[in-house]
Amino acid sequence: MALVAFLALSFLSGSLAFGPGSVTNLKIVNGNISPDGFSRSAVLAGGTFPGTPILANKGDRLMINVEDLLTDNTMLRSTSIHWHGIQQDGSAWADGTSFVTQCPIAANNSFLYDFTPSGTFWYHSHLSTQYCDGLRGLYDPNDPHKDLYDIDDATTIISLADWFHVPALNAGFPFFFASNLINGKGRFAGGPASPLSVINVVYGSRYRFRLISMSCEPNFIFSIDGHDELTVIEADGVNTQPVVVDSIQILAGQRYSFVLNANKKIDNYWIRSVPNFGDTSFTGGVNSAILRYSGAAASDPKIQNTTSVQPLLETDLHPLIPVPVPGLPEVGGADVTINLNIGLDFSTVRYTMNGVSFVPPSAPVLLQILSGAQDAQALIPSGSYYALPPNKVIEISIPGDVNPGGPHPFHLHGHNFHVIRSAGSQTYNFKDPVIRDVVNTGFAGDNATFRFTTDNAGPWFLHCHIDIHLDIGLAVVFAEDTNNTAKEVVPASWKDLCPTYDSLTPSQM
Repeated sequence: MALVAFLALSFLSGSLAFGPGSVTNLKIVNGNISPDGFSRSAVLAGGTFPGTPILANKGDRLMINVEDLLTDNTMLRSTSIHWHGIQQDGSAWADGTSFVTQCPIAANNSFLYDFTPSGTFWYHSHLSTQYCDGLRGLYDPNDPHKDLYDIDDATTIISLADWFHVPALNAGFPFFFASNLINGKGRFAGGPASPLSVINVVYGSRYRFRLISMSCEPNFIFSIDGHDELTVIEADGVNTQPVVVDSIQILAGQRYSFVLNANKKIDNYWIRSVPNFGDTSFTGGVNSAILRYSGAAASDPKIQNTTSVQPLLETDLHPLIPVPVPGLPEVGGADVTINLNIGLDFSTVRYTMNGVSFVPPSAPVLLQILSGAQDAQALIPSGSYYALPPNKVIEISIPGDVNPGGPHPFHLHGHNFHVIRSAGSQTYNFKDPVIRDVVNTGFAGDNATFRFTTDNAGPWFLHCHIDIHLDIGLAVVFAEDTNNTAKEVVPASWKDLCPTYDSLTPSQM
């Protein structure tokens, strides 16, 4: 983009914009908010929920100084920020994953993240269940498919998030959300008629909406009444061939872009985001927002809900630019194949993968490697690490979970991957499957299988993006190319994180 376009982005209200070589401060603070009419203390990025959008040109170097100003002891006071979907090629230290690629940032301290992104991404805490308490945000960079739409800016971000009326640390298990927020506003059954989010459109214009699931627990079925042609053009930051649908299932951590042609009668229309459990009604505006055409009255829409007949299927998504699937066109046609079975130990209420529940190490995995651990067997605690050699094709297979709690959205750090088999399908696609970074593993009888090439050295987390599931063990770490990982140059400030964090008392953590 030209400089004039960047300057235009920088004037968007309530956003952080970046220029080459500039450092921008992102303050992480506590504050009382009532997004659904129920007031509680929360963790806020830039003082808002959702967090302050970050807008930049593709290829810009981003230097974001995260300042931890948290004071509320009912929640975690330390933090880290994961830049979800950014592969951090050569900068694993900036991935922001507590106890995998860094120690948390202690309260009253700061840490400078420095990386170069592209795509549609979001940022959130990666420390225990902190992002359930509000620390989530958005990243909105350059836009492809420009001939299909007229408008794409900070007003066309649609974030879906569950919301909790108690801090995650005090919730216990199971941990159920109280309401469903669209762009940070919502209502709950029996609660006040709080204001709903309104997305404004002008008749005759085409809009690229960036739909982001910031969910901590449920997945959502997203739709817009009266608008049955939502043209999906991107999944998890990767451009896809256009697919027309009337509803989109989106799991925690996933992102989609779709084009909406505002060509319907000037009126108000319900935007619906129904969770897969909890209150799935729309009574009184629950699970809803409003699409409002310019010239329409400022009022709630008339009821119009229709049954979806053309839902988005992952198997219908194909890359816009053909990318060969690595490996041979057959099941197991990779250099390394790993099968990961999900288990649930009801006696300890811990999830397992291949019989092992992930427990965060006392020293981050990256620090262990930099300190001399050269193979996965040397990493502690043992059992959750898988060695991946460099420049090889990796095939990961995750059968659907037979226990309650699914479907699980699994997110891989450090890589996008080719989904050669999707949940709900028995067919393998070795020609042109979707490329993404969060995959639905489905239910009993399902299987999600994906491939990637080990061309990015680092310790990369693979985990369920339902945050409470991660917190009780549903994760593994891929120790990729440890020889080159050990050569990574980290900033001095990164080395200071662990001594500072380790000196904290429990109430300061």
